[in-house]
Amino acid sequence: MVNGVISATEQAEQLKQDGNLYFKKNRLGAAIDAYTEAITLCPNVPVYWTNRALCHRKRNEWARVEEDSQRAVQLDPQSVKGHYMLGLALLQREKYTEGIKALQRALDLGRGAHPHSYMVEEIWQELASAKYKEWQRDSTKRTLDLKKLEKSCEIALKEEHLHSFSHNEDGIDEISGSISEQLAALKLVFTKAAEDDKPTDVPDYLCCKITLDIFRDPVITPSGLTYERAVILDHLEKVGKWIEMVFTGGLQGD
Repeated sequence: MVNGVISATEQAEQLKQDGNLYFKKNRLGAAIDAYTEAITLCPNVPVYWTNRALCHRKRNEWARVEEDSQRAVQLDPQSVKGHYMLGLALLQREKYTEGIKALQRALDLGRGAHPHSYMVEEIWQELASAKYKEWQRDSTKRTLDLKKLEKSCEIALKEEHLHSFSHNEDGIDEISGSISEQLAALKLVFTKAAEDDKPTDVPDYLCCKITLDIFRDPVITPSGLTYERAVILDHLEKVGKWIEMVFTGGLQGD
């Protein structure tokens, strides 16, 4: 019995290695088949699920990415790749709250285990993008909701005055003047409401602390701060040249 378990484990590991080789050669179908066989033999190994999810991701099969990633984090709540790909899959369905939560979990786990790895930076870029899209979506939704409400109020006001016309034909001029004034007042109220609701600033967490612009290519420093890549590289280059000049005598004191 023990030998059988060990044999199945070894076979599953070999299948994983085969799958990895297929993946590197971009033979995604073969890789998926290999990982699937490994899962069949040892369904409780989370890396088999995340590896297969990665294949599905490259094929844009997001429903399958979500299924495999969900299974991986159930087996291993500390799986960085599991939470990361689950977050990406959820974002594909525009489930921003859940997707951002999964990406944030992946980022926290990644920073704790491998703070300087390329994956931490990649996760942060996806997270920043997701937060911006969520903020943009919410802002757009509020604007549309306000316009719908304004339209509903306008229709209700016109219907009320049409009712007044039918019961008071002698005062048509007076009623017409009244509806014009009320429609103008209604327009003013909703214009002011739209201006007050319109965000004047992008949230700080979406902006570089140096340029104050929205992140396009953010990077994380060892201290955990985030900057725009081009800006921080330019800054480091200038600082490096300044230090070099100091030590080579290029700068003279007064």
